[in-house]
Amino acid sequence: MIPRFIEHSIRSDFGKGKAIAVFGARQVGKTTLLGRLAEGADHPVFMDCDNPDDRALLSKPDKTRLAALAKGADMLLVDEAQRVPGIGMALKMLVDSIGRSTQIVVTGSSALELAQGVFESAAGRVFEYRLHPLSHSELVGAAGGDDREERRLLERRLVFGSYPEVVGAPDADARRILAAIADGALYKDVFALGAIRKPEMFVRLVQCLALQVGSEVSAGELAGMTGLDRATVDTYIDLLEKTFVVFRLPSLSRNARNELRKGRKIYFWDNGVRNAVIGNFAPLSLRQDAGALWENRMVSERRKLADWAQRGTRSYFWRTLAQSEIDYVEETDGVLHAWEFKWGSGRKARLPAPFAAAYPGTPFSVVTPDNFPAFLAPTKGGTP
Repeated sequence: MIPRFIEHSIRSDFGKGKAIAVFGARQVGKTTLLGRLAEGADHPVFMDCDNPDDRALLSKPDKTRLAALAKGADMLLVDEAQRVPGIGMALKMLVDSIGRSTQIVVTGSSALELAQGVFESAAGRVFEYRLHPLSHSELVGAAGGDDREERRLLERRLVFGSYPEVVGAPDADARRILAAIADGALYKDVFALGAIRKPEMFVRLVQCLALQVGSEVSAGELAGMTGLDRATVDTYIDLLEKTFVVFRLPSLSRNARNELRKGRKIYFWDNGVRNAVIGNFAPLSLRQDAGALWENRMVSERRKLADWAQRGTRSYFWRTLAQSEIDYVEETDGVLHAWEFKWGSGRKARLPAPFAAAYPGTPFSVVTPDNFPAFLAPTKGGTP
């Protein structure tokens, strides 16, 4: 069984009178996590909101009905809660009426409908967690803490990513699994949530994002490449972010006049999904984008760590108008740490002088295939 470190954190929030919401993409293991959380409960009640009957019980909530639903249960587990219109109001009523006696846990594969409903109607009554494809630390933990296997499989992770079903699958099966995951995330989820008026242009936008991983992107440039207007580009990227396909990395800009102020990069939460979008699972030796894959993997892994640690870590890249650049910067409790990603052993980098002048004393490290495990360990490599 592959460990999910988030499980311990969630369990530590049991019994506090709050519902727990776990957001994550399709097939990252949310349902499996619910099963594990239920272990040890005396009377757990499961609800699957893909089931119309379960969905109907929550879609028009009243206190009497909800109290009867959870009667005698010490845990109420609701899967795919984003399917329920008005789920936030149902959660509010559940927490207010049974939250002290019954631990409520809900999952959802979209942070658009579920999060908006939860945090508008059930504000202050919910602890939020995010579940991602398996992290490097989880994979090392499954090997008893020995990172040698993950070092050996590094190139495979860069190509096929780390969705639970993909991790142990043969390459041919991994291709098919990732194609299905990408199809589900890009069509079933996004199309269901947003008014995608031009599906072919939406697909083109996702492909453009995949091909520009690690590069700064602009709505204007993407609009020109896809035929969409800038507002629609921003809307579609927002949908992709809220269905956990991609995430944005803003530029760090404080006081320096020459810093890029409104720049952004966009990364995929999983390398395998990124490669499925462009239909390229070739080995690294045959690719021109190995550096981009390396950067995407490292940035997404650090973001997973930050979500797990829940320390309010903020992530950035940094660039000046003169193109002086740092790949990745984190800020935790006001303290900065900067990193550069170099694919290939022995490659060196120096902290740019403008950054050193603007942010004196900031620790700086270069991450290569030789030293990456320290960067991805929960207690090493800086924060978290």
